Amino acid sequence: MTPFTRQIGRFARPKWILWLGLVGIIAAVPIRAQVVLENSAELNRVDIVERIGATIPLDLTFTDDHGDTVRLSRYFAAQRPVVLILGYYNCPMLCNLVFNGMVDGVNLLDWNPGEEFQILTVSINPEETPDLAASKKANYLKTITRPVSDSSWAFLVGDSSQSRALADAIGFKYFYDAGVGEWAHPAAAFILTPEGRLSRVLYGIQFSKTDLKLSLLEASDGRIGSPMDRLILYCYHYDPDSRGYTLAATNLMKLGGGATMAALGLFLGLLWYGEKQRRRHSDRNADSAGNQAARG
Repeated sequence: MTPFTRQIGRFARPKWILWLGLVGIIAAVPIRAQVVLENSAELNRVDIVERIGATIPLDLTFTDDHGDTVRLSRYFAAQRPVVLILGYYNCPMLCNLVFNGMVDGVNLLDWNPGEEFQILTVSINPEETPDLAASKKANYLKTITRPVSDSSWAFLVGDSSQSRALADAIGFKYFYDAGVGEWAHPAAAFILTPEGRLSRVLYGIQFSKTDLKLSLLEASDGRIGSPMDRLILYCYHYDPDSRGYTLAATNLMKLGGGATMAALGLFLGLLWYGEKQRRRHSDRNADSAGNQAARG
C-alpha cells in the first residue's frame, strides 16, 4: 500500500467518493470543475444506489483483453465469488487508485485470485480497446504478490449499451462530461455471488483484508475458506453506517454463552467421571479387604 493511498483512504467514505470521482476534472479544467461541483444536478449523477440482492444480466457481451467476445456468464462458471470494478483504463486518477487499492487488499489475503475468487474490471468508456485493456492488465498482474494466472483478473471493454446495463443493475451511476472529455464516476468494488447476485458494495479506494475477506466469504455462502473463517464471519456483521464489517456483539455473546455452557458441561463431566472412578476404586478396595478377611 502506497503512502498516498493510505492518506487518501482516510477520506474514502461515500461523501468523499463523489468528490474524488471528479478530481481529474478539477486538475484538468479548474473553472469547469467548479461549475460541476456546484451543480447538484450533475453531482447527483455520480452515485451508488445499492441494489443488494439484484442479479446482473449474465448474457451481456464484451471484448476481453485478448480481443475475444465473451459473455459475463463466463466469469461465473467456476462457481466462485466475483469482485467487479467499473471504471476506465485511461482514467487520469481515481480508477488507478481503486486498482491499486484492490491489489493491496488482495496481497494481504491468504486466498488466490483465480482460485477462491475472480476479479473482473469492465470499462465504462466505449472508446477503449482490447490492447489498452491488455496493457493495463499486465501492469497490475505484475504487482500482485500472490500466485496468479492470466485469467485471475479480466479486463473487458465494450459497447456503452452493455456497460450501462451492467452499471444500472448494480446501481453504479456515472456520466461523461463532454466539456473536459472525462468520465465522472464513484469509487467502489462490487462483490457478486457465484450466481451473479450483488452481495456487498465495498466503498472507496482502499479494501482492508477484513472487509475483502469477509465479503467474499459471505458471497460464497461458505463455499470458500476454512471452518475457522466461517466462525470469524459469524462474529462479524456488515455495518451500513461505517461501510464495513464490525464485531457482532449479539453473536459474540451467543458464542461466549455456548463456550461457557460447553466448559461447564466439560467440568461437570470431569467431576462425574472422577467421582465414578473414586467410587470404583473404593469398591475395589472394599472387595479386596473383604476377600482378605474371608481368607484370614
